[in-house]
Amino acid sequence: MNDNLRNAMVAARITPTDVAAALAVDPKTVSRWLTGRLPYPRHRWAVADLLHVHETDLWPQLAQQHRSLAAGVQAIYPHRWAVPNSVWHTLFQGAAEEIDILAYSGLFLLEDRRILDALIDRARAGVKLRILLGDPDSPQVAVRGTSEGIGADVMASRIKNALALYRPLLGIPNVELRLHRTALYNSIYRADTELLVNMHAYATPAADAPVMHLHHAREQGVATVYLASLERIWSTATPHNDPPRPDSGQLSSPMRCLTFLSQDMDDR
Repeated sequence: MNDNLRNAMVAARITPTDVAAALAVDPKTVSRWLTGRLPYPRHRWAVADLLHVHETDLWPQLAQQHRSLAAGVQAIYPHRWAVPNSVWHTLFQGAAEEIDILAYSGLFLLEDRRILDALIDRARAGVKLRILLGDPDSPQVAVRGTSEGIGADVMASRIKNALALYRPLLGIPNVELRLHRTALYNSIYRADTELLVNMHAYATPAADAPVMHLHHAREQGVATVYLASLERIWSTATPHNDPPRPDSGQLSSPMRCLTFLSQDMDDR
């Protein structure tokens, strides 16, 4: 019997029928999970999202699998879209000291209002927040847009939209936003000692590329390499204190902009 799963469903007031409907599976399949069968990864992640918990809370045996990876590697997801929403929420909501976001635009974060609210809440609570986005006028951004097949102008527009959507954060004293001009090999999302590293592959949208969940516990751990890279980029980036609004002729408000952007998940 999986008492963890059963108790989490009771706490969320969700029935097996509800789970089956949400995941588009047969109710008998959910019954098998409750009796102890381990679901496929995609189903585990979907159930964890539905119940707003981490998958290891429902299937503790997975924690041992995570610990068997290389030092500091908590999990590896085959695609960014496969990372459960609960993992992103936990990452940012749990920050107590610092948050770093390194990407070209990172628009997918802003499509989830809970993440933006968490960033604002943590910053107001005194958490240091550093945001590093690509310089929309840089040749590196143009090259990435071309290699992705979307065009340099589209990639630059995404960054400008992200700058506008991050505007509510910039009035908070401990928030700083900079623009970088680097050939970005990885996007890095860091909260205290936890990192989600979105690896990039040529001509592959970031949403389709793998993500590593890393824990920074010691100087020789895997996370150290990525933290050092983040610091080097931060030190060479240019402060940006007045992000533009979305391009004229497009959408005028942040929420309408989010609706437009949600139609294309291949952002950086």
